[in-house]
Amino acid sequence: MILMSVAYMSYAQTVNYEQRYEMLVSRFGPAGVGVETLLENWAKADSTDIKLLTARFNYHFAKAQTDQVVKKTQKKYLGMEPLMTLKDSTGVDVYYYQEKVFDDELYGQALKAADRAIALYPDYLDFRFIKANAYISYEKESPDMALAYLLALVQEDAVRRKLWRYNEKAVEPGFFESAMQEYCYSLYSIGSPEAMTAFLKLSEKLNELHPDNPEYINNIGSYYLIAEQDCKTALKYYGKVLKKHPQDYTAIKNSILAARKMKNTKLEKKYMKMIEK
Repeated sequence: MILMSVAYMSYAQTVNYEQRYEMLVSRFGPAGVGVETLLENWAKADSTDIKLLTARFNYHFAKAQTDQVVKKTQKKYLGMEPLMTLKDSTGVDVYYYQEKVFDDELYGQALKAADRAIALYPDYLDFRFIKANAYISYEKESPDMALAYLLALVQEDAVRRKLWRYNEKAVEPGFFESAMQEYCYSLYSIGSPEAMTAFLKLSEKLNELHPDNPEYINNIGSYYLIAEQDCKTALKYYGKVLKKHPQDYTAIKNSILAARKMKNTKLEKKYMKMIEK
């Protein structure tokens, strides 16, 4: 008779729960039939398992959401393309989008699941990102909590001495900055006045802490170009990038757009020559 250690049995049991969970999710979704019971039993085996904590959040977050179709007058909504376009009685185009609507109580349980995971694994960016994504999805056009959370996370990163971890591995240099740029892009893609303001504030904070990163300066220029229609100020920021990074494609391309909006042909030709090089 072969005897197995308690630790090995616990490990084997956890792996078994993970496999069963993945099978259920593939068939019924993260909040489908049998998932809740499996999560409860999994927690009895190991309530601190990283995969379990992620699964718990996914369960509550998925359960909190329902889909509904909304009609809008703009061609893009929350960065999405419309499902379909119809004309109203006056002949004006009306755009229809599929939008996620949240149950507040269930959404609150998802946040609690994220907070528990963060408390147990404070060095894991996975759970920080989960919470930031939840805020962005919930708040939509008015990402106030998302902005506050991201600014706090950026400030925490600035004073950290330990390496973050992601997917259970220590992150490479520059990973955090790249991830924050993705959040800047998410806010920009939403496109509402409130989201654009959040995009500016997050980019300004990141630029303050990482002044040598041209992406954040380009972001500020793009805010003035798109949100404020202030081409001169936008060009000032793109110029700052090009002074240090003369081949920065984003700065050159957006400078061309700004010059074109200003109907300044001479300036546009100048930047066109730069992009040709």
